[in-house]
Amino acid sequence: MDDADRWRQMASAPKDGSRILVTIRASEQGPAEVDLAYWSHGDQFAGEGWRASDSSPGHIIEYAEPELKCWMPMPSANRTSMPSPWEGDDDEELDGSGI
Repeated sequence: MDDADRWRQMASAPKDGSRILVTIRASEQGPAEVDLAYWSHGDQFAGEGWRASDSSPGHIIEYAEPELKCWMPMPSANRTSMPSPWEGDDDEELDGSGI
């Protein structure tokens, strides 16, 4: 697996507005899934925080920090499918730190 194609802890996610892939934790609303998100510094529609990239003014999808388990950079253009959500039980397993 390419180093760019691995899940990383949310604490290391870029907060410069660039688009990234995130794993949304499983909840009573459904299983874990992957979404395209970015950090917003806030505007007239909502405050600072993680937003889904398909948000639009007046229809903002925001994620609370606890909803997001991990992130990875956008995949290369030759990728044929979306990565699977991170299924690990322990955040310490991310980035190989559980070894």
